[in-house]
Amino acid sequence: MGVGGRRCGDRFLMLDRYARGFFTRFFTPLARLLLSWGVTPDAVTIAGTVGVAGAALIFYPLGQLFWGTVVITLFVFSDVIDGIMARIRGHGGLWGSFLDSTLDRIADGAIFAGVSVWFFTGGDNVLIAVAALACLVLGMLVSYARAKAESLGFTANVGIAERAERLVSVLLVTGLTGLGLPAGFLLAVLVILAAASLITVYQRVKAVRLQFLDTKPAP
Repeated sequence: MGVGGRRCGDRFLMLDRYARGFFTRFFTPLARLLLSWGVTPDAVTIAGTVGVAGAALIFYPLGQLFWGTVVITLFVFSDVIDGIMARIRGHGGLWGSFLDSTLDRIADGAIFAGVSVWFFTGGDNVLIAVAALACLVLGMLVSYARAKAESLGFTANVGIAERAERLVSVLLVTGLTGLGLPAGFLLAVLVILAAASLITVYQRVKAVRLQFLDTKPAP
């Protein structure tokens, strides 16, 4: 997360090398200040997740889709800051990656759950609510398929619906829906994301199956 020892910006956006360089320079003074106060990269990771989950589960169910997205986006930058801090300290690595991955599932679930709650209640759109739940479940399955494959010694980093793209898409359209964009656009994006996630699960299962067949001894 972030830059250096942890996974590189997976949580909500993928920054190209130029943007990542800019944000690294921009947030380095803050990262150094936090370290001087005794704050650890893990603490920033946890705080970022709490911020994202809290915003999603408080603002979204109240129908504050725009402001919820704004607050969530602000906490996204914890993904950059903790990476900078880990690089400065020379720590991170496997533990940072594990912590990030675990907390990412909480953040993902909170975002899609928040959207679903609102549209099951005040938003009064069951189709969007169900589509959001489908994205939540299938998104978890996408991540699980890769993690399980890697735990068994295979690779499954294939697919058309990586986590960063899914989250950026839903946050962008959810925020715009809060500004008056017709809800049909959000429904369309959620349906596309659910379908893409399902295809990605299939692609990862197929990739692992082919690798398994390649490792089987010839009869």
